[in-house]
Amino acid sequence: MTDTPSRKVRVALVFGGRSGEHAISAATAAGVMKAIDRDKYDVLPVGITREGRWVLASGDPARWELTAGHLPEVTDDAGRELASLGEVGDVDVVFPLLHGPYGEDGTIQGLLELAGVHYVGAGVLASAVGMDKQYMKLVFAGHGLPVGPYVVIKPRDWEQNQSAMIERVQAELKFPVFVKPARAGSSLGVTRVDDLTGLADAIEEARFHDPKVLVEEGIDGREIECAVLGGRGGAAPRASVPGEIVVDHDAAQFYDFEEKYSADSHARTQAPADLPADVSERVREIAVQAFEAIGAEGISRVDVFVMPDGEVVINEINTMPGFTPISMYPQMWEASGISYPELIDELIQLALERPTGLR
Repeated sequence: MTDTPSRKVRVALVFGGRSGEHAISAATAAGVMKAIDRDKYDVLPVGITREGRWVLASGDPARWELTAGHLPEVTDDAGRELASLGEVGDVDVVFPLLHGPYGEDGTIQGLLELAGVHYVGAGVLASAVGMDKQYMKLVFAGHGLPVGPYVVIKPRDWEQNQSAMIERVQAELKFPVFVKPARAGSSLGVTRVDDLTGLADAIEEARFHDPKVLVEEGIDGREIECAVLGGRGGAAPRASVPGEIVVDHDAAQFYDFEEKYSADSHARTQAPADLPADVSERVREIAVQAFEAIGAEGISRVDVFVMPDGEVVINEINTMPGFTPISMYPQMWEASGISYPELIDELIQLALERPTGLR
């Protein structure tokens, strides 16, 4: 009598979505499709259109790659429309490669919890807190983590008294400031403002992406990032070597959306970052503390500023960071000894190990 071979683990890669980072999500899916171990995993590509319709999408990575002059998009003709994920049969684990609202903010995580399906990454609360920069900073400060000065501009406050909001920013923050949507990623809608004259326009630009806006005081420090990976079997989270975004400030003011994804970018990434050993260790410590402060799981990237005196100030956490092969998160783990395919496998195994529901 021969044993029946066990079937492969079925992984649904969910990508696209309703946020402004739709194309980046699709490009991330292309990278994962190329690198995932097909001998171990049965891959099911599930795209979400900008209107929120789910389709059983093409599994050809070339269809979803980000190239010069081409932003990939999930459309109604990308595959067979799905009424629900259950329509495709048993799924062992979902890898939600979604960035921004309606994907990284706890919404799809709640859906998967209700369905009792394992999934990669942070749960509902951690995803929501990590998406909303206002509450993220409140949680960090509540855990004693160092955050920079900022002002929150809520929709009603701006609509009823713009001048009061401008005066508040002027009174509480020093210029330059960075104006950004409170709940968006990939630097969408972010503007550097050097004086009052450009502040109102920058707030309106941010409001195009999110009615709630964050205005942060500019910090004169190096932009350092650190990747965090959940621990197996109840072990503590792991931090990678830090990496750095190096921007040619003669050509670009800061690391905005265009600089992140343009072929003509004036920025480069470096991992490991050139930091003194004690500062590097401090960055790694703060990254893990931030991960645990919001209750993150699986995957996160923590962005900090390292000041000239070596002080570390936390900027934000991304619970579903850029995950293309050239993104900083995989680069930092590559520099730490974990390859991109190994990283994909580790994240899936972490998701399978973790129970659904309250934990």
